[in-house]
Amino acid sequence: MNNFKWIGGAVLGAAMAFTSVTASAATFGFSQVGSEGDWRPAFSKDMQDEAKKRGIDLKFANAQGKQEDQLRAVRAFIAQQVDAIIIAPVVVTGWDQVLAEAKAAGIPVFLADRDVDVADKSLFVTRISADFNLEGKLAGAWLATESKGSCKVVELQGTVGSAPAIERKKGFEAVIGQFPGMEIVKTQSGDFTTEGGKKVMEAFIKSTNNLEGICATFAHNDNMQLGAIQAMKEAGLKPGKDVQMISVDYVPAIVKALDAGDANASVELRSAIGKFIYPVIEEYLKNPTDLPKWIVIPSDLHTAK
Repeated sequence: MNNFKWIGGAVLGAAMAFTSVTASAATFGFSQVGSEGDWRPAFSKDMQDEAKKRGIDLKFANAQGKQEDQLRAVRAFIAQQVDAIIIAPVVVTGWDQVLAEAKAAGIPVFLADRDVDVADKSLFVTRISADFNLEGKLAGAWLATESKGSCKVVELQGTVGSAPAIERKKGFEAVIGQFPGMEIVKTQSGDFTTEGGKKVMEAFIKSTNNLEGICATFAHNDNMQLGAIQAMKEAGLKPGKDVQMISVDYVPAIVKALDAGDANASVELRSAIGKFIYPVIEEYLKNPTDLPKWIVIPSDLHTAK
């Protein structure tokens, strides 16, 4: 597994308590956040396609953004005695009890994409994901360079309480906070959706006299940025020219926006990550051993040509 960058502190030996299974066992339960935006469905499809390639029987459950549905799905996986459970959590909190139930059943849990905040880190084996904080830092560093350290920013946040929203904001603020001339002047959640991003940007446009004095829009994902682009055009503004547009995901629609000059930069969040996730789980099932609590999938910054 030389393709992985291992980070984190000492891993708790309690992960050894999970029951090992034979190499031939390959039934996984995957609880997905939902299907918002363009990135999430692409991630789900990749997980399903990659499972088929590997001969894995993947039981897929779409929570449609509701944590209560995820909890029910995980408990259903436990009842079905799957060999491993994969969770892309809606929010970071509220997982202690159900993860304890999985551990008691001897079923190892792996986090994909997003993180959880639990008191006992041994309740999951590892998280396999990009570094959301780094994504925010990459966006902030690009904007600081482009604006020469002087920029008033409006921010479109992701789902409140979600790991990407929390960490992308922290990373972005950590960078722009080093420049006295840079600040976020307005921020609001658009729930990672195009419609949400459009509504938020419409409100920003009204409250700032058509974005007067605004240098840039930082969106926690591309779909919100695409909605913001629509709103700006309808208001007679020129996104990518009147205002710098930086976001995260690098979905096909934002690539077109970059080519058209409507967007300026996007930090790539890979959706084809089954090839990163499944080998870790398969190897663990063959040989249960301590793993770092976080296996990082790399991110890249893309700009308009």
